[in-house]
Amino acid sequence: MTKDQRIKKRHRAEARFKLYGLLSIILALTFVGFLVFTIFSKGSDAFSKTTIKVNVSFNAEILSLPSNPSLEDIQDADYYDLALESINKLLLTSNPDDEKLLKKLFSPDFDLEIKNYLVKNPDLINQTQDINLTSSDDIDQLFKGNFPRDIPEDRRQVNDRQLEIFDELVAQDKIQKKFNNYFFTNGDSRDPELAGIGASLLGSFFSVVICLILSFPIAILASIYLEEFAPKNKITDFIEININNLAAVPSIVYGLLGLGILLGFMNFPRSTPLVAGITLALMTLPRIIIPCRASLKAVPPSIREGALAVGASKFQSVFHHVVPLSLPGTLSGTIIGLAQALGETAPLILIGMVAFVVDIPGSPIDPASSLPAQVYLWSESAERGFVEKTSATIMILLTFLIVMNFIAVYLRQKFEKKWN
Repeated sequence: MTKDQRIKKRHRAEARFKLYGLLSIILALTFVGFLVFTIFSKGSDAFSKTTIKVNVSFNAEILSLPSNPSLEDIQDADYYDLALESINKLLLTSNPDDEKLLKKLFSPDFDLEIKNYLVKNPDLINQTQDINLTSSDDIDQLFKGNFPRDIPEDRRQVNDRQLEIFDELVAQDKIQKKFNNYFFTNGDSRDPELAGIGASLLGSFFSVVICLILSFPIAILASIYLEEFAPKNKITDFIEININNLAAVPSIVYGLLGLGILLGFMNFPRSTPLVAGITLALMTLPRIIIPCRASLKAVPPSIREGALAVGASKFQSVFHHVVPLSLPGTLSGTIIGLAQALGETAPLILIGMVAFVVDIPGSPIDPASSLPAQVYLWSESAERGFVEKTSATIMILLTFLIVMNFIAVYLRQKFEKKWN
């Protein structure tokens, strides 16, 4: 083989290598794009809900209210009969069978929605008002086009007569799409149209905040000591090796640690963000220490030597010069570690953060769920409405993770020093 042939062969190999690399990137982006498209196409409907416009007469006699009712009287009143009377007005003819079928078009809390509306607007007593009540999950999926109408009636949750009533209400412009505020303000529910991520969103927030408060200062101080002050001996080497090993330990092991020590030995309250935050902090510590030590090591020795040369002590040279210069890498590593903690599910399952939580937690010691655990719970539900709820929760979780990673990259590029 001549020299020219060898050169051409090498050039062809380089061209193939570049082509393979480009194809691998295109393939990876295609899979990611397909994943994002699938999630967003299924989850976008969760941000809207189907409502049915009902004309409600807030009759004080039906509610058994006094002449000048207080707010407590309005809250204690029974709204069920008033709600039934209001929704039955939608029927053109009075038929007990149709009234039962019509009731199933609404969510189970239709009377509570009327109650909450009057509590917010007490001046409407003995007046009439149009209210948009939340429909049932089946009607919601039907109006969004996710419910098959052409299958046999015995295989549908909505029978033919209910479909006729639905079509009549659509023709009268009584059924509309509204923004689904319940998705962000409600806790979990057995009914998909009433289920929300309020409890899990606050649970994740409290958990990440506690994780940050515990892990960040401990990891920073441990990194500074190991890198700048610790003597180089076998004990230090043993600690460093174990820190690297702990960063590779599966997250479920930390869940077992939280279950055995925090819940079993220390009797911390179960299913609370406090336990979740401590467990995630233990998991995140080595993942912050490693990039923090790398940032400290990346600072040139001339910075330390220059500080010592002008009379600074070892402590001053580290905390006044080295640590500020290493903060960009430290902060980016911390944010990425917190993003990983936000998406963890396995350790939270073991400490009970997959509980069915309806109430919104008011503090870190109240029972709560988390966004990944909420996805895990809803993915096992059979109702159609939970499919879009699951995808929408994944969308929100991905948004948080992407934003946190972008912040980490921005901080590194904005404040990182270039050493010549």
